[in-house]
Amino acid sequence: MSDLSSKTLWAGRYEVSAAEAVRRLNDSYPFDQRMYASDITCSIAYAGALSKAGIITEAERDAIASGLEQVRAEFENGTFQPAAGDEDIHTAVERRLTELIGAPAGKLHTGRSRNDQVATDTRHWQGQTIGRIITLTLDLQRALLAQAKLHTDTLMPGYTHLRAAQPVTAGHWFMSYFWMLTRDVSRWKATREATLISPLGSGALAGTPYPIDRQQLAEAMGFSRPTMNSLDGVSDRDFIAGFLYVASLMMTHLSRFAEDVILFSSGGFGFLKLDERYTTGSSLMPQKQNPDVLELTRGKTGRIAGHLSGLLNTLKGLPTGYNKDLQEDKEPLFDAADSLEILIPALIGTVETLTVIPEKMRAALDEGMLATDLADYLVGKGIPFREAHGLVGRAVRRSLETGVALSALSLEDYRALSPAFEADLYRVFDFAESVAKRAAFGGTSPDSVRMQIALAEEWLATNA
Repeated sequence: MSDLSSKTLWAGRYEVSAAEAVRRLNDSYPFDQRMYASDITCSIAYAGALSKAGIITEAERDAIASGLEQVRAEFENGTFQPAAGDEDIHTAVERRLTELIGAPAGKLHTGRSRNDQVATDTRHWQGQTIGRIITLTLDLQRALLAQAKLHTDTLMPGYTHLRAAQPVTAGHWFMSYFWMLTRDVSRWKATREATLISPLGSGALAGTPYPIDRQQLAEAMGFSRPTMNSLDGVSDRDFIAGFLYVASLMMTHLSRFAEDVILFSSGGFGFLKLDERYTTGSSLMPQKQNPDVLELTRGKTGRIAGHLSGLLNTLKGLPTGYNKDLQEDKEPLFDAADSLEILIPALIGTVETLTVIPEKMRAALDEGMLATDLADYLVGKGIPFREAHGLVGRAVRRSLETGVALSALSLEDYRALSPAFEADLYRVFDFAESVAKRAAFGGTSPDSVRMQIALAEEWLATNA
C-alpha cells in the first residue's frame, strides 16, 4: 500500500495514486497559483476565526499566521518550490505550511473544504482585480477628457451608417466614449459588491459544525457579509459570469473606439495621427505604420466575449453542489483580467499621444450635412417639420441633378419649392453655427461640451 497522505489532501480513502493522465487533467496549480496571496490572506483570517471559536489555541493561530506569511514571502521573492503532490494552490500552501510549522498546520483545514476555500479565494482575487481595472478605466477616461478639452470647438463630420450625417465637435466625439466608460465603471463597482460575499464556512456543501462567526470572518477578509446558503455558496459562479459580462461589454465599447480611431487615422480620413510609439511597422513594406494596439483591442473583444459564452455553457447543466466542472471557471477569468490589465495601459498611451488634425476634419465637412438645418429653417417659418423634410429633400435632389451645391442654388430654385424660402436661408450654410445651435443638454455645441466636461470632472472626483 502506498503512503499517499503526504501527496494529496484526500488520499486516506485510496490505496493507489491517481494515474498520471488523471493528475495532468485534474491539477490546477499551473494556473491557479496566481491566487497565492488571496489563499494566504483568507487562510490567516480563517485561523483567527478558528481561534475565536476555541477550536485552536492563540499560539497555534499565531504559528499558522507566521508560517503563512513565510509562504507568502517565498512566493513574492520567487523561491517557493512546488512539489509533485501540489494539485492546486490550496494544497501547495498547506503542504509548505506543514513543512514550516508542523502539526498546527493540520488544524487549519478544520471545518473547511476546498469547495468553500476555492470559491472564497477566487472571490477575493477577483475583488482586488476589479479594483485595479477600475483604476485603469478612470485613467483612460482622464485621457479622453484631456483630448476633449483641447477640441471643444474643433469641427468634424458626425456619421450614421458610416455616412456623413451632421457636423459635430471632436470634443463631443471624445466625450461619447467617456460616458460609455462611466457605465462600465458603475457595472464594475456593482460586480465587485456582488463578488465580495464570503462562502467560507459553507464547508463542502452542508455548512460547518463548528461555531465560526461567519460575519466576522467575512469582514476580516474584506468581504461585506457571508453567503446565505451553503449549497449555493460553494457552487455559485455568478460573480465570475458577471465579471466576464462587464469585461465583454467594456471591451465592446473599447472595440468601437478602436474602430473609429483606425478609420479616422487612415489615409482616407486623416483626422487623427497615431504616435509611432503606439504603432508597429511591416517586415516587408518600409512605409507602413500599423495600428496594432487598436486591432488587438478589436481582436481581444471577441476572445473575452467567447469566455463569457463558454462559462455560461459550463454552468447551465450542473447539478446541485460543487462539481469539478467549476475548475473551468478560472482560466477564462484570468485571461480576461490579464487582457484588460495589459490592454488598457496601451490604450491610455494611444489616447494621450493622439494628434487631432483639425484642418482635415474641417475639409471633410460637406454642405449636405446642413440639410437638416435647412429643414429647421423652414420650421422657423411655420412649416411642419414633416413637410419641411420633404421640401428640403427635393432641394437636395435638385442639387444632385444639377451638380450645384445647396448653398449655390438660386433663391428662385428654392422659392419654386416653397414661398417660405427667403433670402435669409443662406445663413444656414455655416458649420460652426449649425454646431452652436445644438446647445441642449448633451448636445454637440462647444458650450454643451464644456458643460459635459465640467460634469465629467465632478464624476471623476466622486468616483476616483
